[in-house]
Amino acid sequence: MKRPVVVKALGSVAALVLAAGCAPGGASSGSAEERPRTPPSASTSVSGTAAAPPAAAGRVTVAGTLTEGLESPWGLAELPGGDLLVSSRDERTVTRIDGRTGAKTPLGEVPGVVPAGEGGLLGLAVRDGWVYAYLTASSDNRIVRMRYGGGAGDRLGPPEPVLTGIPKGFTHNGGRIAFGPDGMLYAGTGETGDTGLAQDRESLGGKVLRMTPEGKPAPGNPFPGSPVYSYGHRNVQGIAWDADGRLWAAEFGQNTWDELNLVGAGRNYGWPEAEGRAGKEGFTDPVAQWPTSEASPSGIAYARGAIWMAGLRGERLWRIPLSGAERSGEPEAFLEGEYGRLRTVLATGGDRLWLVTSETDTRGTPGPGDDRILRLRAE
Repeated sequence: MKRPVVVKALGSVAALVLAAGCAPGGASSGSAEERPRTPPSASTSVSGTAAAPPAAAGRVTVAGTLTEGLESPWGLAELPGGDLLVSSRDERTVTRIDGRTGAKTPLGEVPGVVPAGEGGLLGLAVRDGWVYAYLTASSDNRIVRMRYGGGAGDRLGPPEPVLTGIPKGFTHNGGRIAFGPDGMLYAGTGETGDTGLAQDRESLGGKVLRMTPEGKPAPGNPFPGSPVYSYGHRNVQGIAWDADGRLWAAEFGQNTWDELNLVGAGRNYGWPEAEGRAGKEGFTDPVAQWPTSEASPSGIAYARGAIWMAGLRGERLWRIPLSGAERSGEPEAFLEGEYGRLRTVLATGGDRLWLVTSETDTRGTPGPGDDRILRLRAE
């Protein structure tokens, strides 16, 4: 049985490579998320986070397990009062988790979800009595919202469309949603394996989207009448804001480099012409990059002066220290192989993080207790 531990950094070990990434060529070996787990040899929220001086080295304490026995968990959101909502990608359900005891209360199945491959019931966000969900439907990926009173016996209301028409595929569906400090709703999408969608500003695939809570293009977006905020992405599953309101996004690479990007309005992040640091005119290079075997990043969160990034294939939690818009030190890896694939990390104030494992997503090797939500303390 896995026990709470205090884990020291494992070092960067090729975590940040400054060589330019290569444009893809030949047949793809598939999404980094798809690749089977390598056995160990090997909601983001900005509210409540506090600025902290970045340290060259950090530490994370696994304080315990909040709950376990979750099936294909994906999205995680905090309710007022500290309880959590977690989505099941394949079961199409939302479950409320008591933030102190870990007790689970099913809130019901979300109608219209059609799970397949990497699609299903994905990211969650909570705002003003609504639960927002990013899901795969029969014809597209879409964002819906459902009324939820927040009481112990309450159920989710019927889903109302917020944004439809996001391309869907067996892979590369993106799926992370979160409300930014500007009150707008952001979403990370994927290009579904159709690489040309990432550079097509008329498509919602391979983008970071910014919209009002009702799904309209947000005021001040770089392309008039469009929810597209940035483009040239392959598959964005992690978004978070630092203490100064800068937007960060984690992105799956193909065969070479996974990325952490500082996202700016109207910027082009290069896919499929660039993977990793390419140094090409017109493209924005990542702030950090990793071999796909060491990351395959899904959720990210900001806490204690650093971005914390969950790795699926890499089976580790990365810490990337920041100083403003730049790194202040080398990325550090924690928990390597301790809990298997890691899907979502959520900051809930100060040094507190929630971490969701992902061993029951058909790509892991689940053991007793999988999947679980872990309590972390970050330094």
